[in-house]
Amino acid sequence: MNMIRINDMLAVGPQPSTSEVRSLADHGFAGLINARPDREEPAQPGNDAEREAAGHAGISYNFIPVTMATITEADVRAFQAAMVDAGGTVFAHCKTGARALTLHVLGEALDGRMASVEITDLGQRLGIDLSAASRWLDAHRQFRPEVSGFFDPRTRSVQYVVSDSDTRKCAIIDPVLDFDEKSGAITTRSADTILSYVAESGLTVEWILDTHPHADHFSAAQYLKEKTGAPTAIGARVIDVQRLWRGIYNWPELRIDGSQWDRLFSDGDTFKLGSIEARVMLSPGHTLASITYLIGDAAFVHDTIFMPDSGTARADFPGGDARTLWKSIQNILELPGGTRLFTGHDYQPGGRAPKWESTVGEQKRANAHLAGVSEEAFAGLREARDRTLPMPKLILHALQVNIQAGRLPEPEANGRRYLKFPLDALEGAAW
Repeated sequence: MNMIRINDMLAVGPQPSTSEVRSLADHGFAGLINARPDREEPAQPGNDAEREAAGHAGISYNFIPVTMATITEADVRAFQAAMVDAGGTVFAHCKTGARALTLHVLGEALDGRMASVEITDLGQRLGIDLSAASRWLDAHRQFRPEVSGFFDPRTRSVQYVVSDSDTRKCAIIDPVLDFDEKSGAITTRSADTILSYVAESGLTVEWILDTHPHADHFSAAQYLKEKTGAPTAIGARVIDVQRLWRGIYNWPELRIDGSQWDRLFSDGDTFKLGSIEARVMLSPGHTLASITYLIGDAAFVHDTIFMPDSGTARADFPGGDARTLWKSIQNILELPGGTRLFTGHDYQPGGRAPKWESTVGEQKRANAHLAGVSEEAFAGLREARDRTLPMPKLILHALQVNIQAGRLPEPEANGRRYLKFPLDALEGAAW
């Protein structure tokens, strides 16, 4: 098998055959990383065949498909995690080995173990062109703000810490309060992980932002406000969502003025994150109240546009609408092509590692729901797809918390809190 040893724990090389994958354990390898997107060329085995062959070999397998133009920090961190999880030496491949090695050296550079000049020297010694890694690092240093994503595997949600390197001020976007519907248990593990990151990074929380009232997880906005003192914010049309769900829950005492948050943002409103200008874009369609936060060159597009291989978000929740969603997406795609887009969920098609960052240009070129698609075709596709989707398992649990900015129900006489949800309230939903 053609491969290049990088160190004791990593070798990279070109596309292996399935028989070569099956022999990796015999050559002392504990894991395989496939960094090649499917269908780059007809002869490649592909993700499913490689996963099966790795299983037969008894080695770990991770699918982190990238192109040089679309590598993100999430891909780099997924590569590092796959190396650790393997518990031994890993063979990583793409078509030639260049992308696999690029993922490795970018991780070394981001963690301060390798300088740009060392990346260039390594590439020259190995005969592998690593100039794309140097360009990536140069571009990464220019990004404002800095963005760190935290993927929650239980809900497939992505939480963000968005920071200004000049002032060390940050915002937390769409934080998750952990909830287990089987036991009724509430924990703050996800939110505490974010707080630990903030403390370790020397950041000060300036904002706690939700893009909309979520249907698939509880918001940790109130918990984080209590811990940090930072103000909470959401889109002003949350009052329409409150009014809608007050009727669904038969909850006449619910305040429907949005006063549960410290600030309600309207379309076009601006604010500051440290020294970085931020603007709010109304982006309804998935929900009535959905907004996009445009902070510097980064747009947090919530459940509107997913990664290109996953398309777009559903529009069949109460108050949702496919044609409204289309118009919101078009507004987002009018941003400059290099604008970074950060999505709110990732469902890992093909079992690939979680991803959450793309660009406007990439979405225009590669999103199957959007590229070359008309409004009429999009609405038809979206509505047909939504009719097949069961409701999120936590929608009736979560909305009564999230339309109150993450506040849990008040304890009753016995000291316990109780959720309430109606039966047969979402008529016509797929099972």
